Amino acid sequence: MDNSFYYDRFNQYLVNVKKASSNTLSSYLRDIRQFGEYLSSHDLPGYAEADEEMLCDYIAWLRSSGKSVATVSRNIASLKCFYSFLLSQKLVDANPTGKLVPDKTTQKLPQILTSKEVELLLEQPECTDPKGYRDKAMLELLYATGIRVSELISLNITDLNLTVGVVRCFSHDKERFIPLYPAAIRALSEYTEFIRPQMIARDDEPSLFVNVNGERMSRQGFWKIIKSYQVKAHIDKDITPHTLRHSFAAHLLENGADLRSIQEMLGHADISSTQIYSQLVKKQLKDVYNKSHPRA
Repeated sequence: MDNSFYYDRFNQYLVNVKKASSNTLSSYLRDIRQFGEYLSSHDLPGYAEADEEMLCDYIAWLRSSGKSVATVSRNIASLKCFYSFLLSQKLVDANPTGKLVPDKTTQKLPQILTSKEVELLLEQPECTDPKGYRDKAMLELLYATGIRVSELISLNITDLNLTVGVVRCFSHDKERFIPLYPAAIRALSEYTEFIRPQMIARDDEPSLFVNVNGERMSRQGFWKIIKSYQVKAHIDKDITPHTLRHSFAAHLLENGADLRSIQEMLGHADISSTQIYSQLVKKQLKDVYNKSHPRA
């Protein structure tokens, strides 16, 4: 069987069994496809015949090509997942990834906005036209809940309960409810009651947020929106949709929220993913101390 057979089976596994996110799916498949291209270009056997030596040579080749530590580590994770799957399906006799060890690296702390910078960003949409009302509602919702941009654009109008003040979010077939602060409720109420009915292309459109064509907002579309407001606000930091997610978590922690509650709101499966915000807040306190204490 050629490489495409194993690649397609792995694709089906990631989609149907692991329920991988679009980002994870894209990354894993890209890494496995690149490994297959490497094998072919070096006149080596296919996926099923590749051995430990070939895999170690491939990782060494990635490192010598100037790939970052993070990229190499992700490739190793992709290969380990791929061959674990093949072994579980009895498509290979042994897992050849045992000797692959990611490079040790310090975890890079995420960049966040200060509370003043968040306020400045949220002030940028001008509620003078439908686009302004929509953008205001999107930014307020993103900072109010810390949801991922993929979750934001996937929301349907039925996921909002503004009477109770919560939004329902789905991720990997898991449901969670996240509260909304009053300013977000007001922005969403104005958008859903007065603006969205004018913007949707058809009456049965389920999407909460739509583009100028009246269809579901895309990831790329929202990325452009947040970048435009960063420029307008004259904020020097590189703001992405994930920056507001990080800021949401760090600001909650700074103001006394416990890690378990933040973990639940963010939808992290493991609390270790949430603990990075503790490191971030500690680093900020240390930076403030070093800048402010007269004997620091």
